[in-house]
Amino acid sequence: MQSLAKLVNTVRPNKVLFVGEALVGNDGMDQLRGFNQALIEHAPHDVDKQRARKIDGIVLTKFDTIDDKVGAAVTMVHTTGQPVVFVGVGQTYTDIRALNVRHIVRALLK
Repeated sequence: MQSLAKLVNTVRPNKVLFVGEALVGNDGMDQLRGFNQALIEHAPHDVDKQRARKIDGIVLTKFDTIDDKVGAAVTMVHTTGQPVVFVGVGQTYTDIRALNVRHIVRALLK
């Protein structure tokens, strides 16, 4: 995590996306918190910790079904205030999709 945080602070990309598996549930939340914390701890010394660079969005892999996996997504979005921008629903690059919130909500309300 430290190396990734240093890379982000050195290169300063337009977007920093956290990539995690939807299947891991709370462990994914712990990974997300750890990555955000590493970004804060390794921010340049002249940057206030409150204004340090954090993630800009979330990518969740193995999001093939909606059942219990959506809980991790909701928790991650609520905790960080950042959106799930893509979900992986297969094993190839063409299986990466933008998250369809309406589809998720409809499926949950059935």
